[in-house]
Amino acid sequence: MSLRLGDSAPNFKAATTQGEIDFYDWAGDNWVVFYSHPADFTPVCTTELGRTAALKEEFAKRGVKPIALSVDPLTDHHEWIKDIEETQEVKMNFPVIADHDRKVAELYDMIHPNATTKVTVRSVFVIDPNKKVRLTLTYPPSTGRNFHEILRVIDSLQLTDNYSVATPVDWEHGQDVVISPSIADADIPAKFPKGHTKIKPYLRTTPQPNID
Repeated sequence: MSLRLGDSAPNFKAATTQGEIDFYDWAGDNWVVFYSHPADFTPVCTTELGRTAALKEEFAKRGVKPIALSVDPLTDHHEWIKDIEETQEVKMNFPVIADHDRKVAELYDMIHPNATTKVTVRSVFVIDPNKKVRLTLTYPPSTGRNFHEILRVIDSLQLTDNYSVATPVDWEHGQDVVISPSIADADIPAKFPKGHTKIKPYLRTTPQPNID
């Protein structure tokens, strides 16, 4: 059965390019971006792993740890990393899991028979510090993942976890947000002292509350 939003992310132990890990211990109290790629030495994923490494500071300031996976062996991973670092002009700074027996891929439903029975599909999971799945994405082989969107969603999740708001279409950090319908009009001034705009009874906006 595939993982759904709110499900607990399964724990596992695995060999990675940075040594053996217990996933829960490795994640600690951080958010996690966990994604799979179909195979080593593939062009699109070469650019994706390079971009992940380049975004180290962006992930760190959000308390996020990235980790990747393929079913290729660790020796291939280490050789591929040389290509990634050369072509993408980065230093790899996060682990890549060697899931040769496909145990982790099967735990996370990364094997889709309609796509292929031999390699993982290109899945993305955002997992919160409570080890709950908060976002799932699956990309086709021909389309590179949008890490700007992944960071945008993490910004939204971290904001909306702490305030009674939601983020509207195309929202970016720093823009106005939507006040939760559960908040009565009379309670808005105390909760949102920056002010608000009432567009409809159910559609009320306020400046993003967690920035000055």
